[in-house]
Amino acid sequence: MTDPLQLPCPHCAVLNRVPAARLVQAPNCGRCHQALFTGHPLTLTAANFDLHAARSDLPLLVDFWAPWCGPCQVMAPHFEMAAIRLEPQFRLAKVDTEAEQALGARYAIRSIPTLVLFRGGREVARQAGALSAEQIVRWAQAAP
Repeated sequence: MTDPLQLPCPHCAVLNRVPAARLVQAPNCGRCHQALFTGHPLTLTAANFDLHAARSDLPLLVDFWAPWCGPCQVMAPHFEMAAIRLEPQFRLAKVDTEAEQALGARYAIRSIPTLVLFRGGREVARQAGALSAEQIVRWAQAAP
């Protein structure tokens, strides 16, 4: 892949064009100069969800969760570890379905935790239930 990729900055939300070969070189945002990859999942809301799901050229792996969910709490550190392993080939993010009920409804989230993988703004894979970091990585890399 030689064309530049479009990546939203996780800090200031400006779109950056980054050559694919530079992804592994820890690129910074052209506007705010902060790292485009932090090794941590982003927190997405209704306000910034579409920017990261539809405008980014990277696949977006979203953990739909809730603060009262025991399995969600157990999986949270594993999702953090998966972010370290999957970036910069994937962007990982979390959506709190209690705070962002419209997003949970929009994607018909019926059980939590649920992982949803988006490419080009479209859902391409879904997995319900808590997974280990290794299972998350394997599942994301094997998804279409």
